[in-house]
Amino acid sequence: MKIRWFSASLSACLAATLTLTSWSGFATAKEKLSVRYHPIYKTASFIKENWSSSRRTIAPNELIWDYLNARKNLFKIADQVQDHFQLESKNTDNLGMSHYRLQQVHLGVPVYGSEQTVHFNRANTVTSYMGQVIPNIKLPAFKHIKHISVPTAISIAKKQTKHVKQYLYQPTSQLVVFPYHKSFAYAYVIKLAYLSPQPTIWQYFIDAKSGKILQKINILNEIAGNGKGVKGDKKTFEITKDGNLYYLKDQIRNISTYDAKHEDENSPVITGKLVSSKTKNFSDPSSVDAHAYAEATYDFYKKSFGRNSFDGKGSAIKSYVHVGDKWNNAAWDGEKMIYGDGDGKTFISLAGGLDVVAHELTHAVTQYTANLEYQGESGALNESISDIMGVMVDSDDWLLGEDIYTPNKPGDALRSMADPTKYNQPDNYDDRYLGWQDNGGVHINSGINNKAAYLIAAGGTHYDVKVVGIGRAKTKAIYYRALTNYLTPSSQFIDMRDAAIQSATDLYGANSKEVTSVSKAYDAVGVVE
Repeated sequence: MKIRWFSASLSACLAATLTLTSWSGFATAKEKLSVRYHPIYKTASFIKENWSSSRRTIAPNELIWDYLNARKNLFKIADQVQDHFQLESKNTDNLGMSHYRLQQVHLGVPVYGSEQTVHFNRANTVTSYMGQVIPNIKLPAFKHIKHISVPTAISIAKKQTKHVKQYLYQPTSQLVVFPYHKSFAYAYVIKLAYLSPQPTIWQYFIDAKSGKILQKINILNEIAGNGKGVKGDKKTFEITKDGNLYYLKDQIRNISTYDAKHEDENSPVITGKLVSSKTKNFSDPSSVDAHAYAEATYDFYKKSFGRNSFDGKGSAIKSYVHVGDKWNNAAWDGEKMIYGDGDGKTFISLAGGLDVVAHELTHAVTQYTANLEYQGESGALNESISDIMGVMVDSDDWLLGEDIYTPNKPGDALRSMADPTKYNQPDNYDDRYLGWQDNGGVHINSGINNKAAYLIAAGGTHYDVKVVGIGRAKTKAIYYRALTNYLTPSSQFIDMRDAAIQSATDLYGANSKEVTSVSKAYDAVGVVE
C-alpha cells in the first residue's frame, strides 16, 4: 500500500502542467515536453515526450540512466542520478514496449512512497515518465547515526498487539527514509499480520533513532461478506471492495474465487472471472462455499501446523466454480482448485462439501511435501492423506462427500473411514485391489490407510486387534508430520506404517501409548513388518 502524502485538485494539477521546449546534451534533436509537476515537491511527476539517446550504441541497462541524467534538472538533482535511484525491475509487454520501475534512494536507503516508472517504445524512445521524487533530503548516512536494532523495532510493534496469539508469518522489517512532519527520518517499516481476533495487517513506522511510533496503518482492505451455500446455510467470509464492487478475494489468506462460466474441464487454460457483487451479499451458492471452505481449510493448516497456504510460503489459493457442463468432479490440477456443478443426481455442486474442498487442497499440500506418485500404493496413500485431513477439517463424522453425493439418498456418502467396506473399499491389506484400473486402485485402496487412521483416532477392535484411540488432534499431528518429513514419492503402505510410527515417536516418545496405538492400528489393517 502506498501512502499519498499530499492531495491536490484536478485543476491544480492541470495548472502545474507546462509545455516546454528544451535542449539536452543527450538528446538527438529539439524536443517538446509536456511536464506536470508535483504540487509540493515541484519535481516532475509526469513527463510526456519522445526522447531518444544520441549514442549510436548503448547497452539496454545504460539507456535508462542516460534518460534520467538528461532530465535530472526536472528532479532537482545536481549530481549523477545513479546515486538517487535503484532499478527495481524491467519488463517488456506484448506490444514491444519496455517498462522500467525505479525506487528513489537516499545514501542507499529507499525513500518511502517514492517510486518511478519510465516507458520506452519498440524503437527505444522514451514516451513517458511517471512518479514522485523528493528533493533535498538532508539526512546523514544511516551508519553514522545512533539507531535501534531491527529486533528492538519489531518488539516495539509487537507490544501494540499483545492480544495476538499467533501471527500469520514472522514480522517483516525494512529500513526506509520516511517523510514525516515536513521533514524526514530513518524508520523501520514493521509488518504484522494475523487472523484473530479479526484479520489485520498492521504496518508500523518506527523511528530508527528514538523508537517512537511515527505512524501505523492497517493496510488490509478486507470486508466481511455473506451469502448462502449450496445447502442453503448462511456463511460469512472475507471479501475485498474495489471501486463500486465487492469481490471474493481474501487478501490476508491470499484466496480468490472465480467463475469458470462452464469452461471445459479439459481446457488447458481455465481463465474464469473473479466473482463480484454489487453488495456484500453474494448470491451464487457454489462461489460462497468454495470461498468460505477454502478459508476454513487455510485456517485449519495455519492453526494446526503453522502452515501458510499449501506450499507453506503463502502462495495464492485460487478456486474455480462452474467448471464444465454438469461435471461430476472436483480436483486440484497442480495450480488451482476446480469444481463441477454435478448433474443433480450423482452429485450437486462439489464446492458444497467442506471435506471435499479440504481433500483437494490437501493434494496441493502433498504436492509440495512428499509428492506421492499418483499410482499404486503411493497413489492410494496420496488419496488417503487427503481423506484424513478432509475429515479433520470437517470434523462432524468420518464420512467423505456426504453433503454433495447422491442428494436423493439420505445418509449416503462417497467413502467411510470408519467402515470402508460400506462403499466397496478394502479395510485390510490382504484384500487390496491389484488391478490396473483407477491408476492401480488409488481411490479403492485408500480405504486401508483410512481405516488405520480411524482406529488411531477413535479406537476399536478390528480383525481381533484392539486399538486404543488417541483422538483426532494427535492423529492429525502424526499424519501431517509423516507427510511433511518422512514420506517420499514412491512410499508404499509399509513405509506409511514406519513413517507414522516414527512421527508418533518424535512427538510423544518411543514408549508412549500413541506409538502403541499406531502400531496396533496398522497390525489391524494387515500392514505389518
